[in-house]
Amino acid sequence: MSYLDMLLDIERRRDPRVRVEMFLNQYVNDNPTRGLASNVSHTGLLLQKLADRQPGWGLRPAPASIGLEFELPGTGEIIWACAEPRFDFAGDYLHASGLRFIGMARKHERLLRDFVTEKRLRELRWVQRLQ
Repeated sequence: MSYLDMLLDIERRRDPRVRVEMFLNQYVNDNPTRGLASNVSHTGLLLQKLADRQPGWGLRPAPASIGLEFELPGTGEIIWACAEPRFDFAGDYLHASGLRFIGMARKHERLLRDFVTEKRLRELRWVQRLQ
C-alpha cells in the first residue's frame, strides 16, 4: 500500500478537512470570543480556544448555535457563518469544538468549497511527489 493510499484510508470523514491555522471570532449570545481553527472542510471546522470556566460551575454549557467570523488564508474575504457544535472536548486550559456549518451566504459557501478543494489537491500532489 502506498503512502497516498494510506493517507486516503485514514481519512474516514465524508468531507475531508484541510489543515489551517486561522484566528476567528466566535459569537455566543452576542459575546465575542477569539479562537483558532486548526482544520476546515466545506461543512465545518475544528475550533480551539481557552477553556471558559465559570467559578464553581465548571464549563459553560454548549450553545445551540454559534456565529463565526473568519478570513480564509489568502482570500481577503471575511466569511460570516452560523454553526452548531457536534462535539466538545475540554481540558484544564483548552476547549476544542467540532462545529458544523448550518448557515452561510452562497458566495461564502463557494469560496470555502473552492479553498478546501484547491488546498486538498495541493496536499495530494505533494504526497504523490514523495512516492
